[in-house]
Amino acid sequence: MIRARILTTALLLSAIVAQPVCSDDSQVVDDAEASRALSRAVEFFRTHAGVEGGYVYRVSADLTKREGEGKVGPTTAWIEPPGTPAVGLAYLRAYQLTQRAFLLDAAIESGMALVRGQLHSGGWDNRIEFAPEDRRRYAYRVDVDTPKGRRNTTTFDDNKSQSALRLLMELDHELEFRHEEIHEAATYALDAFLKAQYPNGAWPQRYSEFPDPDGFPVKQASFPETWSRTYPGKDYKGFYTLNDNTICDMISTMFLAWDIYGDERYRDAAIRGGEFLLLAQLPEPQPGWAQQYNHDMQPAWARKFEPPAITGGESQTVMRMLLTLYVRTGESRFLDPLPRALEYYRSLLRSDGRLARFYEIGTDQPLYFTKDYQLTDSDADMPTHYGFVVSSRLDRIASQYERTRRAEIHQEQLPLALRRPRQSPALTRRAREVIDALDSQGAWIDSDRLRYYGDDDDTRQVISSQTFSRNIVTLAEFLAAR
Repeated sequence: MIRARILTTALLLSAIVAQPVCSDDSQVVDDAEASRALSRAVEFFRTHAGVEGGYVYRVSADLTKREGEGKVGPTTAWIEPPGTPAVGLAYLRAYQLTQRAFLLDAAIESGMALVRGQLHSGGWDNRIEFAPEDRRRYAYRVDVDTPKGRRNTTTFDDNKSQSALRLLMELDHELEFRHEEIHEAATYALDAFLKAQYPNGAWPQRYSEFPDPDGFPVKQASFPETWSRTYPGKDYKGFYTLNDNTICDMISTMFLAWDIYGDERYRDAAIRGGEFLLLAQLPEPQPGWAQQYNHDMQPAWARKFEPPAITGGESQTVMRMLLTLYVRTGESRFLDPLPRALEYYRSLLRSDGRLARFYEIGTDQPLYFTKDYQLTDSDADMPTHYGFVVSSRLDRIASQYERTRRAEIHQEQLPLALRRPRQSPALTRRAREVIDALDSQGAWIDSDRLRYYGDDDDTRQVISSQTFSRNIVTLAEFLAAR
């Protein structure tokens, strides 16, 4: 059974749609003006910021420098949001709101960039190379029949392969499953991701080979008797990984696959992912979660600044995902961990109302790192590239838990209608600001900086994929509301 369209694109983009609004309610926007701005912006961005449908994080305003998580050349696209899949989803959302054909063309172009970047292992690396000499290093399915001798590592880290698959699935549905290349790439990825799931329901951070089920017995999480405070330098890519919300993103992706294709294998995989979250809750008196677990289901080191510890970061996403699992399945077992976890994490709050990213096993002592990566209990000398202190969403999670529990909400299928935005002064003001910010060439230029090119004058004015995606959705919402 094929299911009707759901609001996944809107949900994925909701975090970037909100914009500051000005206080002048008298501003007006003409529909034709908004339409012209939308088409000019998309034409410029596709032509000058993109490469064969692929995108990076930021481009210098003079179009000479490009970066993702590092410098990249003119023939490289980036996967992690706000890269290629996020831009493609913005095009698709804008098309669904306005039915302008050029937006669907742009979304399909981004989908085809992902088809060209799909590996034999089923997913995506952090980048897509389009130059022939660079492509020879990778086991791209469209290029070679075998991955032998080429890089073939699928990564789930930072929502890379998950976001790529989401765009392909959303496009597949929008195109009524008639675009052969996009449909085949989406179903190939889904089959691979099912094979990459461990028997306990977890997924690794990265993989190039599928796990042998006999080698990974299902265990409940436990604490190690001892752990080294010195980074051991071991490979962690095959660990059961909650870090950067890897498994929670995978569960959401599998539910989306079930919504779109109606295949019970995808629902089963999502539920098994939820069962891992239950297994991964550590025992009293520290009933939280770790960022990653070794195959004995004990917290373990990942990178040199990610020790075996209770995490105050990813644990909050785990709790929200457990609520989602209850809503999608009606199974109360997914609610059972929440009361004791909420009570425990509230006991860990810092004096500023936030949580440390790491708490020591056995003591609940907050753990931090110095700028030279020495483990410490002081937050006075932390590196700035990583969130060693995170915001608390515990009150919101607790409120959501109470509402969900009392209402006994279950919903095997997400809302099916594409919700139209409502016309409002706030939406008009946002559209006015977006139009006024568009320059004469059709670009939105941010006073920001490129992260990997030093601090010269030509790195402080940038064209941002995140800004572009947010702004075209704002214009599309305005036009749809009108």
